Amino acid sequence: MSKHRSSTTASQHTSVAPPQIICRSDKVHLSTGQCDCACAEVINPPPPFLTPFDHTALYIPSRSLPAHNLSSTYQAALSPYGVVVLNQSAFQLMAAFGGGRMPQEVLAHLPVDWPAEVTYTTLQEMVSLGLISPLGTQPQIHPETLTTLTAWLHVTNACNLRCAYCYLEPTPAEMSPQVGRQAVEAVFRSALAHNFPAVKLKYAGGEPTLRFSLVVELHRHATDLAAQYGLELDGVVLSNGVGIRPPMIEAMQSLGLRLAISLDGLGPYHDGQRPFADGRSSFQAVAHTIDLALSHGLVPDISITVSGRNADGLPELMAWVLERDLPFSLNFYRENDRSASQIALRLEEERIIQGMLAAYRIIEEKLPKRCLLASLADRANLAMPHLRPCSAGHSYLVIDPQGRVAKCQMDMANPVTTIHDPDPLARVRESDDGLRNPPVDDKAGCHDCQWRYWCAGGCPLMAYRATGRYDARSPYCAIYRALYPEVIRLEGLRLLKDENNKVDR
Repeated sequence: MSKHRSSTTASQHTSVAPPQIICRSDKVHLSTGQCDCACAEVINPPPPFLTPFDHTALYIPSRSLPAHNLSSTYQAALSPYGVVVLNQSAFQLMAAFGGGRMPQEVLAHLPVDWPAEVTYTTLQEMVSLGLISPLGTQPQIHPETLTTLTAWLHVTNACNLRCAYCYLEPTPAEMSPQVGRQAVEAVFRSALAHNFPAVKLKYAGGEPTLRFSLVVELHRHATDLAAQYGLELDGVVLSNGVGIRPPMIEAMQSLGLRLAISLDGLGPYHDGQRPFADGRSSFQAVAHTIDLALSHGLVPDISITVSGRNADGLPELMAWVLERDLPFSLNFYRENDRSASQIALRLEEERIIQGMLAAYRIIEEKLPKRCLLASLADRANLAMPHLRPCSAGHSYLVIDPQGRVAKCQMDMANPVTTIHDPDPLARVRESDDGLRNPPVDDKAGCHDCQWRYWCAGGCPLMAYRATGRYDARSPYCAIYRALYPEVIRLEGLRLLKDENNKVDR
């Protein structure tokens, strides 16, 4: 922020408007979306500083929360509560604390056209948002207050596609109804044992719609258990989108199930990564399913896997997705033993950065109404600070067709217990075997990074594959650092557009 700071006092500046926080990300809409992974454990943090606002204390701008120009009039800053849009007067007020100054000192030298009451209110809001902090302190990220136990139910290994980056060998393995019901019951046992108020079930495979009758049976059972125990229930079907028919859509709607569909590009960009088992194009089938779901009033989440093979096609895909007003997430390819030989999938840093930025330019032309902070930069969630990149090994269970329980679906070959365990989650948390998912403060290379509480160091499995350590930072770190400022800027522009629309109405 130092480049914005003047050596003069605030009283020597003139402004066209008093300092104001124009708008901020609405915490109600800071969702993580649906992804084919264990989502980050994002919490609603308490104010970074719980001490009363002290006129005589020295405050400084929080250097760990970067700000970015939206225009000559507005700035966007990342706070522990999402993105905040400030006018230039508010940014001047914040910059006036550079080097450490007391509020009473700054307030005593305000421009004459800044109403004292408005300025004081804005200053208090800056402190409460963590944009200005007491000298010698930094915002502290408190331990997660966990609200949802998520479980991946792997109902089948069978699949009608042969995705280039899939980590599973196609096998005949299928979950039986008995194992499925016991799996659901095991999830609820752990939820009750650890005081989770909500359960989320991800029906996955393989392709779960190949066992759609089982998905229906299991979710009805889960619905009954949720009502019995007074827990909230969320469910999502993670599908490749090639075999969904209207009766399935209607059943999902009646059960309150959400739908996530993988789409990696238009035409050959998608087909190059996600062809049918016989090599045929699958794009038209997926596109038809998405439009079919929309025509029935079911809005699917679109999961986009970004690799070296489809990066050049991202702008056209984003235009297609935004035209249909679809929620989406851009996720990076994760190398695994089965895909490692496919060199074209690997993420070459500069090429991926340029492909992502080109997609961002399309998004800027047609900003959606949905919050962008959890959608634009792989598994990183800039909506709120968090200590772990995902909930694997902490508040997440993966259950395979035989009822074995693992920490992550990419690590299903290393189960730690079974669904017959009285508390599978306790065993997952206690196990030192296989995947470990340490908090970002324990990761080498992350300690001094201003983004650490939003990125949380990236996928631990990817770090392990690259370095042999679970506590290392992501091999995609340089890509993240290049993209995050643009994510903040886009969210700031989206907020400003929404605010202007409210004024116009």
